[in-house]
Parts: sequence; C-alpha cells; structure tokens
Amino acid sequence: MIIPIRCFTCGALIADKWEEYSRRVRQGEDPKAILDSMGLRRYCCRRMLLSHTDLIDEVLPFSQKIRKEEVF
Repeated sequence: MIIPIRCFTCGALIADKWEEYSRRVRQGEDPKAILDSMGLRRYCCRRMLLSHTDLIDEVLPFSQKIRKEEVF
C-alpha cells in the first residue's frame, strides 16, 4: 500500500525515489528512461517501483468505517 523504504532483495533505499518516479510517469515519460536517469540499475530495485500499486486511497475509507462501527 505504501512504498517500502528499502528494496526487499538488496536493501537499497527506494522510498525516496517514489515521488519523482510517480510524477514523471504521470507526465508521460518512459519508465525505463526514468529508472535509468535515477540510477536504479538493479532489476530488484526497478521491480519495486515498477510493480508498486498505491492502494492507500482505496483502503482508507474502509478503515474509517470500521472505526465508526467500533464506537457504540
């Protein structure tokens, strides 16, 4: 749901690169070119950004509904 801080495989920091990557993809740039320019050479780190799906906005309403139901 939220981008992991480090790559699961090699432990490199990747969370600090998510905002720039996400912004540039939305602007229409090629993901391969973005990752190359950001210096992400390992395929394990590249996969962390390429395969990430930001679901927090979709899950958040359910969390608030559960909290309201718990309060009597």
